[in-house]
Amino acid sequence: MKLDGKLFLWGMVFYAFIAVVYGWWTIADDGKIDWIGTTVLLFTAFLSFLVGFYLTFTARRIGSLPEDDGNADIEEADPDYGFFSPHSWWPLAVGGSVAIIAFGFVFAAWLVAFGVAAVLFSVWGFVFEYYRGDHAH
Repeated sequence: MKLDGKLFLWGMVFYAFIAVVYGWWTIADDGKIDWIGTTVLLFTAFLSFLVGFYLTFTARRIGSLPEDDGNADIEEADPDYGFFSPHSWWPLAVGGSVAIIAFGFVFAAWLVAFGVAAVLFSVWGFVFEYYRGDHAH
């Protein structure tokens, strides 16, 4: 986590530098600053700072992890990453339903309503996947 925090903090420095260069460049080119692009780059630098600060602060609190050691072996990491369902089609249905909602915001409001219903159905199927059928508990 220490390396991750430093990476994001260096990203903050990079984005802030690019924001200054972009602001200067737009002033030199048009005679006025492009506030949208400069503000977005500054917000990107701030977001990178938030993530970097959190990771650095958390790394100090919990100590070093095996990922921080360059000579660590894979066996030193935590082997339990949770339950994985390799045969499940429900994540694809949830993603497709969210895509329908996104298309609905662009093209037609009725697609949003259809997408919300599809999300509810697919999340219900995803949650209760192991309560019915061949894999029931």
